[in-house]
Amino acid sequence: MIKSVTIIFLFYFLGECLSFLINGWIPGSVCGMVLLFSALIAKWIHPHSVQPVAKVLTQNMALFFVPAGVGLMTSFDLISRYWAALLVIISITTWLIIAVVGWIEETMEKKNI
Repeated sequence: MIKSVTIIFLFYFLGECLSFLINGWIPGSVCGMVLLFSALIAKWIHPHSVQPVAKVLTQNMALFFVPAGVGLMTSFDLISRYWAALLVIISITTWLIIAVVGWIEETMEKKNI
């Protein structure tokens, strides 16, 4: 379990460093996830090395949405002014994400990754 936590925090730290180098254009947590994903695909890290912590984190994922929900409620006046634009943006980006993830999944299945 300690090894899993260490690996995940190491990639989070590397992601934060990379984010700092690119002036925060991409959040450090996202950079860290991409780096960890790349290391898993390249087989530098075995999935069973991070599985115990990943399992705990995904089982308790709902807790990570509480701060975002509170942040949305504190900005309710701003959201109520621009709800139509937000609805369009959310719809378009959701469909784009679904399409990109589907395309990536098909590509990975063809390559048997």
